[in-house]
Amino acid sequence: MKLGLRVWILIIVLLLSFLAISPWKAFEKGVLIKSVELNSSAFDAGLKPDQIISSIDGKIVNNMNDYSKIMSEKNYSINSIKTVVSTNQGEFVLFSNKSPEITVSSIPKSNIKTGLDLSGGSRALVKAKDRELSSSEVSDLIEVVSNRLNVYGIADVQITPVSNSPVGGEYFMMVEIAGATTTDLKDLLSSQGKFEAKIGNETAFIGGEKDISDVARGGQDAFVECPSTFTGFCNFRFTVFLSPEAAQRHADITRNIGIDSSDPQYLSKKLDLYLDDNLVDSLFIGKDLQGRVTTQVSISGSGSGSTQDEAYKAAQNSMKKLQTILITGSLPYQLEIVKLDTISASLGESFTQNIIYLGLIVFLIISIILFIKYRKIKITLSVILTMFSEAFITIGIAAFISWNLDAPAIAGIIAGMGTGVNDQIVILDESIFNRQISLRERIKNALFIILGAFFTIVVAMLPLLWAGAGMLKGFALTTIISVTAGILITRPAFAEIIRRIGE
Repeated sequence: MKLGLRVWILIIVLLLSFLAISPWKAFEKGVLIKSVELNSSAFDAGLKPDQIISSIDGKIVNNMNDYSKIMSEKNYSINSIKTVVSTNQGEFVLFSNKSPEITVSSIPKSNIKTGLDLSGGSRALVKAKDRELSSSEVSDLIEVVSNRLNVYGIADVQITPVSNSPVGGEYFMMVEIAGATTTDLKDLLSSQGKFEAKIGNETAFIGGEKDISDVARGGQDAFVECPSTFTGFCNFRFTVFLSPEAAQRHADITRNIGIDSSDPQYLSKKLDLYLDDNLVDSLFIGKDLQGRVTTQVSISGSGSGSTQDEAYKAAQNSMKKLQTILITGSLPYQLEIVKLDTISASLGESFTQNIIYLGLIVFLIISIILFIKYRKIKITLSVILTMFSEAFITIGIAAFISWNLDAPAIAGIIAGMGTGVNDQIVILDESIFNRQISLRERIKNALFIILGAFFTIVVAMLPLLWAGAGMLKGFALTTIISVTAGILITRPAFAEIIRRIGE
């Protein structure tokens, strides 16, 4: 049977999905370093996250079991002992009286990212320090923290309010991040992120929407540069756009400041930048800005490292942190972590296995029912293969956009597959039982019905996608991706196959 254009499109998209998932990672050996404790012997030796450990002291590390066995055999005592760690980026020698302060995990077998309930991660129960929060106050806190984590680029964050009493009581904030270590989560939540720009003892502006109208994030207004001859530092600079009120305040403060006698190009006082009450930088104020209302201020800083690449990344991270705090403002309360947990992925692995087994059973049941109804093995195989293709394409798109697949997202894929089977039955019934018009017209009628159902599903999912959070958003997105892939790719290809079978 000659393949039509629609079928070729399906085949090409399946190949692209295969490449997006990248299953060849399943053949890599070793363990992946997830995090390294700062100022530890491992950090000083040069171990970094995302390195792959292949051997320790000459002993091959193929998986997590090998790593655990080798580390348990080492006799750490009061005296420092030597540990040689071989990675994909070289060999590192550690001297310590305890095991390396690193967190490791199995190498991901593909580009598919899973949520907290499947891959594990970290969870923190957080409260405001030295005060009890009401329901409305914890809602405000959740909004600010969510904005900060979203701006900073943290994916799959779930933040929910928790009360210690069924009626009223003190409210806490539960923060869950998939794939993050407890160290990562602690660093993200430990600082209040209060930003102040002061001239002398007077505050010129603070972080947040009240004083900051916009912050440059790229291009010529936000960049990191390193000197041609590496000195251990790289510098960053970005532009902050002030609100009219903040610009006027800056002008009022500088109006009464004199010229620096030692350097007449600048005013005698600097613009001091404070983060959590700690001075992070002091910027010169040009004399031409004296008493002048300006809505643009250039913020600069630096990052250090043992190599130029490390210094560049450090400067980039420092700039990103400052930009995030300037955009979102400081947290309304200083936070205190009440409980910090690591979520095991073992339950997620069991859930994934059960989903696979259930999927195979569903495939078998659908195959039997379709064969009983239509009495043709070609039709049965076409429905099953199309349903599998739709699920595979959806997973491939999720891998391509780095969307975390959690249990609700998988439920969305299953919902899309169910819709796909329903649409295929509509195509079959129209093409087989409606004999009054030509086969081509029958299939066109079926696709028209399916198109109407597609728009109904998308419209129903859009409110969850826009206003939803957590599992609602994941379910809505994967459902929309699945039905869109179906209406654009798999349904037309299936219709083409059925038309060829019918002819």
